[in-house]
Amino acid sequence: MPDLRASMATGRLVGVKPLHSGKVRDLYQADDGLLLMVASDRISAFDHVLTPEIPDKGKILTQLSLWWFEQLADVVPNHLVAPGEDGRSMLCRPLRMVPVECVARGYLTGSGLAGYRRTGEVCGIALPPGLEDGSRLPEPIFTPTTKAPVGEHDEPMTYAQVADEVGEEVARELRRITLAVYERGARIARERGIVVADTKIELGWDDNGVLTLGDEVLTPDSSRFWPLEEWRPGRPQPSFDKQYVRDWLLSPASGWNPSSGEAPPPLPPEVVERTRQRYVEAYERLTGRSFSP
Repeated sequence: MPDLRASMATGRLVGVKPLHSGKVRDLYQADDGLLLMVASDRISAFDHVLTPEIPDKGKILTQLSLWWFEQLADVVPNHLVAPGEDGRSMLCRPLRMVPVECVARGYLTGSGLAGYRRTGEVCGIALPPGLEDGSRLPEPIFTPTTKAPVGEHDEPMTYAQVADEVGEEVARELRRITLAVYERGARIARERGIVVADTKIELGWDDNGVLTLGDEVLTPDSSRFWPLEEWRPGRPQPSFDKQYVRDWLLSPASGWNPSSGEAPPPLPPEVVERTRQRYVEAYERLTGRSFSP
């Protein structure tokens, strides 16, 4: 594996070539065909990459994913080969990614709540009447979306649409794995005082055709985390994820309108620091470890 401690300091990675730069992660291909995934400190919201970055965010996401890979090892295989020495990277096996975003919800909020208010359903799944923002669902549900190109929005999919896209057998496995990951993660998190309202995972086929967990898992970027002691249905919930940043962007304090077509304003220092604190607290509550950059 490349010596990331030396090469990252100069901004150049030895023995790898760049493949893709996303909103948060940068992907490189190593000489042996493995992939190097580097989590930056960038933060995105409303399809914009914001400034400034959140210090240590990439390390927190990577370290939390590594911890979850261990907790989920008997649920689904993952793409990890070895963690990087810099704390924010992972050497991974390449996967042929499924063209569907796999989402599980145990609580009603966000786009799921909006759909429920319109139709009484989420992704074609009928839910009981009278649910509110933050209500716990009778049981977790599989609510997939499309994988939209960068800059476009993912759209909700029904299970039937997923089956049309990838076939019934694969759709059934996507649903099973996604719900199993959510249920294991939600149980562990609840024991540590965190409600996992929903989560998104990335799945792909390895060289042997086995569906495998890729990218990140059960982090504040891919999930909604709420403090259990403050959970109260009927209102927006306090969170450990980047909802705090979204809320500031939508507040009068930011002066920004998401429909304006303009880039969001820079985040104030207090929003940056509070966001970092929330990421750190989520990591420490879940893992029981102190975070040290």
